[in-house]
Amino acid sequence: MNSLEVKKYPDSCLRIKTRPVEDFDKDLSETVAAMADLMYVSQGIGLAATQVGLGLSILVMDPGDGLAVLANPRITERSSKKTRLEEGCLSVPGITVSVNRPEEVKVRYQDERGEFFLKTFTGLAAKVVQHEMDHLAGTLIIDHMDPVSRFFVSRKLRKNGFKTEKRTCEVVCNAGKRHSDRT
Repeated sequence: MNSLEVKKYPDSCLRIKTRPVEDFDKDLSETVAAMADLMYVSQGIGLAATQVGLGLSILVMDPGDGLAVLANPRITERSSKKTRLEEGCLSVPGITVSVNRPEEVKVRYQDERGEFFLKTFTGLAAKVVQHEMDHLAGTLIIDHMDPVSRFFVSRKLRKNGFKTEKRTCEVVCNAGKRHSDRT
């Protein structure tokens, strides 16, 4: 597997809506391990496949209680009680956004072996899973800002050297191929 790197805003990979993981094989296990390594090296607590240019519906996270791998995650229930939290993002460095999210979510997902789980996430873990699932739908933290603030943040990021990159995503380049055909 090629080494992974975190894609930075405004890279087009960050706006991809992912495809379901279908093959739970050695290649996927290697991808998950590489994503987890990159998340830890980058000092993040979550990382979605779109952030490394992959169009797979998979994320890794560790909000402090160990590594979790969620493939094909789907929120089945949300608590009505919401709280605001300042969120940062490895793909939008130097920017934090106050995001109002449900305090608790129940998520149906598969692990890297394809086994199904239904788990309730609360507190920080709930916030992280929702943040990363936003990535899988092509949504960034700046999308939670009002339009004027988003305009100024986008301008600031571009001034600081963040430029639109060419299409560098596996899903764009290899949309019809399986993830194991990338290497």
